Amino acid sequence: MRPSPWSWTSRLLFLVLITAWGFNFLFVRVGLTDASPLWLAFLRAAIGTATAAVLLSGLGGWGRLDARGRRDALVLGLPNTTAFYGLVFVSIQAILPGISAVLVYTFPLWVALLSPALLGHRMGQRHWGFVGAGFLGIALISLIGSTATLGVSLVPMAESLAAAVAWGVGTVLFQRRFSRAEMLEANVYQLIGGTAGLAVLTLLWVPVPLPTFTPALDVSLIWLGVLGTALAYSIWFDLLGRTRAATLSAYAFLVPVVAMIGSAIFFQETLAPLQLVGVALVLVSIYGIGRAPGAGEPIPPLAPAE
Repeated sequence: MRPSPWSWTSRLLFLVLITAWGFNFLFVRVGLTDASPLWLAFLRAAIGTATAAVLLSGLGGWGRLDARGRRDALVLGLPNTTAFYGLVFVSIQAILPGISAVLVYTFPLWVALLSPALLGHRMGQRHWGFVGAGFLGIALISLIGSTATLGVSLVPMAESLAAAVAWGVGTVLFQRRFSRAEMLEANVYQLIGGTAGLAVLTLLWVPVPLPTFTPALDVSLIWLGVLGTALAYSIWFDLLGRTRAATLSAYAFLVPVVAMIGSAIFFQETLAPLQLVGVALVLVSIYGIGRAPGAGEPIPPLAPAE
């Protein structure tokens, strides 16, 4: 029997992770009062990249990747950071943090759907049942939430779901490509690649005003960049090096729970009864996909591309 990767240290780190990521959604909403979505996403990624590089230097983690590994990590930064951050920050202008978190954290559903094609995994009946429950939950959340404002709220909800797809693709490919020893360094390089992508989008997009640096924006950037990116991503990729993506992502259902509680307290976010049913279906499906039979099988790394 393989030893469980969930030591007490791992559990403590995961608690830090879900708290940081759950409150990210609240701090994004705060930061958007003084910065445009792309500027806020770029600043978060830039601060997170610099902090992650410092953390990696302190751990002596440089030098694990060859040139092709660095190249592949830079490219994977496009779905993992550029697309993911950009879509989340744009969408959260129009929907409250709790709903955004639930939709974004459907990424385990997309991991499950992508696994047969990208990883050669077969999904059993239980997997498909949980996937179906998850998409029923998405439908309830989106359709009930958009009843009064059909032309407005469906678009940001779709953006949040697109962010989940991008993260799901990046997560699967990242674990397939890199070994556990390479994960932390690859994380820094994917942040560099993703930050570069956000810089291009920010500079080439329709001109928007520069951010106004207020105490609220400063606090938001410290949380989003240092805690919500550098520290949280380092924990995520460390755990990802020891645990299959579907298994690890199953426990990520706690992140939208944290976000919804925080949003209810600080933004008075409330949900219609059918939306609450949808949220429950999504959370059950996320957990169920990771815990279904076959979720713990190891994944062989991809050979480096020529």
